[in-house]
Amino acid sequence: MAELDISLHRASVMKVSLDWLKDYVETELDAEQITETLSDLGFPCEGMERVGDDTVIDLEITSNRGDCLGYVGVARELAAATGQELQVPKVELDELDKDVAELASVEIREPDLCGRYTARIIEGVKVGPSPDWLKKRLEAIGLRSVNNVVDATNYAMMETGQPPHAFDYAKIGHGKIVVRMASAGERIVSIDGTQCALDPNMLIIADAQVPVAVAGVMGGLETEVSENTTTILLEDAYFDPVSVRTTSRMLGLPSEAGFRFERIVDIENVDWASKRTAQLIAQLAGGKVARGVVDAYPKKPAEKQVTLRISRLNKLLGIEVTKDKVATILSALSFQPRPNKDTVICTVPSWRSDIYREVDLIEEVARVHGYGEIPTRRKIEIEVVPVDARQKLAESIGIQLNGCGFFESVTVGFVDDSVAGLFAEGDTKGHITVTDVARKSANVLRPTLLGSLLAVLQTNVNAKNLPCRVFEIADTFVPAGKGDALPTERTKMALVCDSGMTDLRGAIEVVLRSIDRDANIAFVPKDLKWAEVGAAILLNGSPIGTAGAFSQKVRAKFDIKDLAPCGAELEFEQLLTLRAGPKKVKPIARFPAIQRDLSVIVDEQVRWVDIVGAVKSKATEKLEDVRFVGIYRGKGIPSGRKSVTLSLCFRDEDGTLTHETVDHFEADIVQSLAESTAAELRTV
Repeated sequence: MAELDISLHRASVMKVSLDWLKDYVETELDAEQITETLSDLGFPCEGMERVGDDTVIDLEITSNRGDCLGYVGVARELAAATGQELQVPKVELDELDKDVAELASVEIREPDLCGRYTARIIEGVKVGPSPDWLKKRLEAIGLRSVNNVVDATNYAMMETGQPPHAFDYAKIGHGKIVVRMASAGERIVSIDGTQCALDPNMLIIADAQVPVAVAGVMGGLETEVSENTTTILLEDAYFDPVSVRTTSRMLGLPSEAGFRFERIVDIENVDWASKRTAQLIAQLAGGKVARGVVDAYPKKPAEKQVTLRISRLNKLLGIEVTKDKVATILSALSFQPRPNKDTVICTVPSWRSDIYREVDLIEEVARVHGYGEIPTRRKIEIEVVPVDARQKLAESIGIQLNGCGFFESVTVGFVDDSVAGLFAEGDTKGHITVTDVARKSANVLRPTLLGSLLAVLQTNVNAKNLPCRVFEIADTFVPAGKGDALPTERTKMALVCDSGMTDLRGAIEVVLRSIDRDANIAFVPKDLKWAEVGAAILLNGSPIGTAGAFSQKVRAKFDIKDLAPCGAELEFEQLLTLRAGPKKVKPIARFPAIQRDLSVIVDEQVRWVDIVGAVKSKATEKLEDVRFVGIYRGKGIPSGRKSVTLSLCFRDEDGTLTHETVDHFEADIVQSLAESTAAELRTV
């Protein structure tokens, strides 16, 4: 199945040491002013505390701003708002003559889940305690000190927002890293001691033979750095956010690394972050870095270009912001603005995965320029607009169906795969599913409303709340059938009732004739996967939907045993295209009508439409209406045949009909039925 990731920009909290933050941006602002500035930028302060001589603030970071889960990202925002320059650490490595390619190799077997993987080797390290300044900084934000190597990776992660991992190189078989899916039955013990039973849907890091880490989540206990470690294999990588989130939830294994990978790290920054981490390890634990880097980068993303119109910005914000001011703000945020008449063309920096539209750039300008600069009015004007045609039609249909005894339902837009399969013409591989692991079932975007309404009927049957007639107007998602193409989203009207096709057809005709009283409505037999007896609904000769009596297989799925429910589904968009002509009004009839009921015995395969056709082919113009009354099978009716009762209404607009005249009309109709359908007049 295709998968759809549905996520909200939920906020998370990052602890920020102001002493540490000032390594990357010079500022004379005090703690209160810094928190106020960051809050105005969209990062509200959730709390503040003194830790020794330092101040630590809790910043709220929305999930679309993973770039601000590192000090450099937060400092970049503060620098842009205060006009200061961002001070990124300079990285210089003391490298060995030995090339890293002689010591390590990387193979990515799942490039869709691991976009980039870098490996560096650091030889001659001495694992021991970290210096006090490093312990102090980590402990201030709630991270405990482990040893100088692990502390260096944690420090680098908090600084850059890119989570690294240090392996004991001696425990990596043949120095080979393989990024692959786990095999069934594989297990690993994580660094925190958790016994992890790996699933074939989980991405892992392995050496030549066995798993050594859960990709993007946590390393393995077997290959962790210890006091005996002398050579480090340093990992910095980019992992798919959905893969990391899913695996972390399934294993119940949260981590600071996973927290960042889930919110998208900067794939272009991976190599620089690796260099920075290697530099910190060498400074704190000694050793030298092998020359070069093993950099597996199978799918380098293209640069994104977004154009901002100054006129559009000023119109949306309601203030005048000059082109020069816009360029200054966007330049401070590293968008490389290129002004051109009324537009500013920007190259989106690789760490801003949340920017892809013009309005995103407008928001960037607004928050740095200052929301306080946007004028507000004491009075709010609300324009009342008339209900559009779509709403009018939905309301009208609801009124008509209420009159027919149907009640509106509002159901969830997801169904089980097994339910979707009951109605799908082919298999369900093309259906769209959500990846939310919290939704273990009912995670398929429904291709039809019938399954949802049958679930409503099932609930009412179990509660003995009958009769039950329900309808719904909602969107469905029909697979496009073309690779990864998105499904076709269609609005449909569906009805389900616990009674027979007669009631269902009557309700449908009421709805259609309320839109177009002269509509030609026909139910033509059609084989439907979900119905014992099915029909295509034709409106003025064009198919508009289907109807049928649910099959035994469908009823069994919903545990509906003693009922024979029926259902129908119509294309709502086609109903919108109907345009009823002028209403033809005629005076109330001056002369009475004569009604005659006929019961004819016909073969089982004879349809109502055949009977109506035979009646009208020989009927007089005085025949005003033909109505279905009922069907009888039983005593007195031969096997393979049925008795159909119909009601004929005759009226003369110019005078009163006599029964003798109507007898002749009726005789002609009976003869036509006998000739066309081999009907026999049933007498009691």
